[in-house]
Amino acid sequence: MFSLVFQNDDFLVIDKHPGISVHKDDNDQPLLSEVAKQTGDEKLYLIHRLDKMTSGLLLLGRHQKAASELSSMFADKTVQKFYLAVSAKKPNKKQGTIIGDMTKSRRSMWKLLSTKTNPAITQFFSTSGGEGKRLFLCKPYTGKTHQIRVALKSVGSSILGDETYSGAGADRGYLHAFALRFSHGGEAFSFQQMPSIGNEWPELPEEWQTPETLSWPKLPHQK
Repeated sequence: MFSLVFQNDDFLVIDKHPGISVHKDDNDQPLLSEVAKQTGDEKLYLIHRLDKMTSGLLLLGRHQKAASELSSMFADKTVQKFYLAVSAKKPNKKQGTIIGDMTKSRRSMWKLLSTKTNPAITQFFSTSGGEGKRLFLCKPYTGKTHQIRVALKSVGSSILGDETYSGAGADRGYLHAFALRFSHGGEAFSFQQMPSIGNEWPELPEEWQTPETLSWPKLPHQK
């Protein structure tokens, strides 16, 4: 279900396994309950969310004050988030910034619009993953539902195993929260976790192992 990556008095970082929901189902959150059992916490606070198919780094607050402060950082976009994804299809551009409003589509799907009133913004690089695969490193500036999944579909590269967005079949959905960087209580924190589950992950390029140092495509407000 998860692996514990880090803990201090204010928060925990776990590596959530794919196929595990973080959302309340039938008024229960079994993931948080299971983590609390291991750490001895009476209550844990979900700071941000990962889709059920998505694995990787998830931040949990250990008390209300820390949860409020950490949640504010996500809202203020001061947390750097980096994701890895795999597709069986080449994108129509190898790197860039994907921008557009998102709206609900049919069933549980979302779609990207050409308008930019309150847009989802995703920066990305891609490289060959060998054997007909394409490996992506994504940096979402915003935190919209299904943002990276919809962004990659919009450039022609639905994520491997993501049946909702017509991705090729696989043993899991190949989206992974790879790295988190933020400051809290006057201290800088940086976490990285490679995917541990799935047979289709290509080797990570050496320069991607320090994603914060890359020359990322510019954001709309940058000159």
